[in-house]
Amino acid sequence: MADSEQTPTPENMTMMQGFEWYVPDDHKHWVRLHDNIPQLKAAGIDNIWVPPGCKASSPSGNGYDIYDLYDLGEFDQKGSKGTKWGTKEELVAMVKKATEVGVGIYWDAVLNHKAAADHKEKCEVQEVDSDDRNKTISDPYQIDAWLGFDFPGRGDKYSKQKYHWYHFSGTDYNAANNKTAIYKILGDKTKGWADGDDVDSEKGNYDYLMFADLDYSHAEVSSDVINWGVWISKEIALKGIRFDAVKHFSEDFLREFITTMDETHGEGWFFVGEFWKDSLADMSAYLQRMGKKFSLFDAPLVYNFSTLSKTEGGDLRKVFDDTLVQTEPINAVTLVMNHDTQPYQALEAPIEPFFKPLAYALILLRNTGYPCVFYGDLYGIQGEHPFPPSCGGALPSLTLARKLYAYGKQADYFDYATCIGWVRYGTWDKRSGCATVMSNAGPGEKRMHVGEMHAGEKWTDVLGWGEGEVEIDGEGFGVFTCPGVSLSVWVNKDAEGRDQFGKFDDDIYKKK
Repeated sequence: MADSEQTPTPENMTMMQGFEWYVPDDHKHWVRLHDNIPQLKAAGIDNIWVPPGCKASSPSGNGYDIYDLYDLGEFDQKGSKGTKWGTKEELVAMVKKATEVGVGIYWDAVLNHKAAADHKEKCEVQEVDSDDRNKTISDPYQIDAWLGFDFPGRGDKYSKQKYHWYHFSGTDYNAANNKTAIYKILGDKTKGWADGDDVDSEKGNYDYLMFADLDYSHAEVSSDVINWGVWISKEIALKGIRFDAVKHFSEDFLREFITTMDETHGEGWFFVGEFWKDSLADMSAYLQRMGKKFSLFDAPLVYNFSTLSKTEGGDLRKVFDDTLVQTEPINAVTLVMNHDTQPYQALEAPIEPFFKPLAYALILLRNTGYPCVFYGDLYGIQGEHPFPPSCGGALPSLTLARKLYAYGKQADYFDYATCIGWVRYGTWDKRSGCATVMSNAGPGEKRMHVGEMHAGEKWTDVLGWGEGEVEIDGEGFGVFTCPGVSLSVWVNKDAEGRDQFGKFDDDIYKKK
């Protein structure tokens, strides 16, 4: 078959989490993203998961303390018009810029709970054991709880739905006596927690997470939130949704939500859930129940990276053992760090600095999983404990190498515990290919086959860490090296796109 008749090789896609927890509270984040989207696209980023941009409990809230789904920084509520990230106008402008340059936007949907109610309401409750939510530890009694949501700044625009105590299944504060506990709300219009097979079984029943917990068995709740999904997808041009805390709210509701979005916009939307649990069995079972229209973040892989990075002489060959990408490669979003696992956060999973580029190469340059790079690794982490960009500034080179060269058949050289390698052979229309070698001990070396079609070519490390050139012999083999506790990514020095490396500006806050 002639090349002109062959199907073009699909481009590798890469997602970026477009924020970290300590992004400055200056309400300029949408503007910064707007200005940086063209260079992110040039570095191989195709889709950006943006932070939850709905109105939070305060102007500095990151959005997981969600107050009003329908306020994207448009109404004067909870102390400001804009959110921590900026105004709705700035959000719309950022999304427009993304669309112009071919970058998709994934919205971070926080649908489990609401925070910062407008008034208190009395309701009947029972206290439950924090470690076993099915175990009640009090008789029923009445509390005065922050469960009334009127949205006075927005009024009835976009949605007329107001929220009252009977729209929630639980809360954590009794204003009558200032007592903090986990209160299961009782009453004719609620059934207590979601059914045991509809949420995760951790802590007996993990329906309750925080704040005022929405009850999706109530028709008004499910209807209003599904309407919001249709509304926001028309209000701003989205390509997908990241669902926060999916193990804490109704799977039945989530399936209905996804079906509605598919019916409204057609197939092709991307949906990923945060089911953060170091249990491959539970994650795989969840994907089966969701019908696999869905992806999950590969939490076990993150923990493998963390453990290996802290284990002297750790066995790199086992890096993918018991991970989602190994068992469900089509439904796995691979990552190294996120806003919850970054330093000083609740789910912190420390990864030693030397191991970060190795971990990113393992998710970016192989043939399985949908990789997600972290804003804090590209641009650094701000706040009280700042960190510079990780990987010695080489992460944009790894994302670009994925976009340009990581195609075709994969051959693994996982034959030594502390030094592994692999080759991507390229395809008929993306011919370059690449060879990766990494070591978590001393300098590494692998004789690897890249193909007879490359005979005579001279290959160099796109990262600039490996020294010299590797000449490919007549049988298509080369001897590829890497420095100690490091890696090298070897590509033909004359390959198309080599001049694009080294141009990424990581000074997003313009401090230099």
